[in-house]
Amino acid sequence: MYQIDIMSRKPLYEQLVDQVERFILRGILKPDQQMQSVRSLSVQLAVNPNTVQKAYSELDRRGVVYSVPGRGCFVSPEAVVNIGARKREHMDHFVTEVKELAMAGIEKELVIDCVEQAYREEGERYDTGGKSDENI
Repeated sequence: MYQIDIMSRKPLYEQLVDQVERFILRGILKPDQQMQSVRSLSVQLAVNPNTVQKAYSELDRRGVVYSVPGRGCFVSPEAVVNIGARKREHMDHFVTEVKELAMAGIEKELVIDCVEQAYREEGERYDTGGKSDENI
């Protein structure tokens, strides 16, 4: 289920973009699957349709969705690859965070354990067929 936090400092459209990308990475939204219409999602979330349209436009710009005139938006077959490439661009931030952890005296083994735990948890999710507790 899409959820927005009106109290968050993050703009609503960015929250939607993040959730769509997460749903794609978790296999909840599949390649070439039709996205919910702008109108339908805006009513469901009680937000301005322009907010949903802005999110869909950003996803289209990133190559995560594509639009078919008169039919709507669909998940791009290359969505996972495009999301992964964008995430790789942020590895510098990850390295900076790890450096700060090291400067703060956090043991390397603890950081490695955290990374391994994250990968284990994602592996368990994919072992269950990519299903998640979240529903759209």
